[in-house]
Amino acid sequence: MIQNEVLDCIHRRRSTRRFQERQIEPEQLETLLDAAIWAPSGSNSQSWLFTAVQNRETLLQLNEVVKEGFQNWVPDDNYPGKVRAKASSEKENYNFYYHAPTLVIASNRPDYENAMADCALALENIFLAAQSVGLGTCYINQLHWLRSDPGVREFLFQLGIPREHTICSAAAIGYIGAESAAPPRKEGTIRMIK
Repeated sequence: MIQNEVLDCIHRRRSTRRFQERQIEPEQLETLLDAAIWAPSGSNSQSWLFTAVQNRETLLQLNEVVKEGFQNWVPDDNYPGKVRAKASSEKENYNFYYHAPTLVIASNRPDYENAMADCALALENIFLAAQSVGLGTCYINQLHWLRSDPGVREFLFQLGIPREHTICSAAAIGYIGAESAAPPRKEGTIRMIK
């Protein structure tokens, strides 16, 4: 197979769930957000918004709002991650963003068919850019799952996320506290028709 710097970065990237406490550098954050806005978007709409939160107290307050939101939330399917997240939210030490010093929240227009896809592509750009500059990341679903919770919505509105936006996803970002091993790739997930 072909090997190059981009492909090596893809193969080395892992989800980080243990971060160091130190904040990422301003230049690193600017670089990651710039990578996000260069992602492809449907019809080049670029209708997304990326809200970077680095204030520790604000992140801890958001975590409390998320914990409260989970108390009344009923998963709409049996996806194991949702079931685990709801159960974990009842623990005192629960932190949905794994104590990362930076959280980037991706939102978009809810009436736009490609809202989630566009934001996911942009977050992948963030993840690969972060890997390339020595940072760890993790895809965060909880804000998307709780996107209709009144308390979560109000808190996010106070952060400047428009009320009319839907929350697509988020990225926890920081210096890696503990490396993650690469899980094996599943067989039978590629089909070639020539």
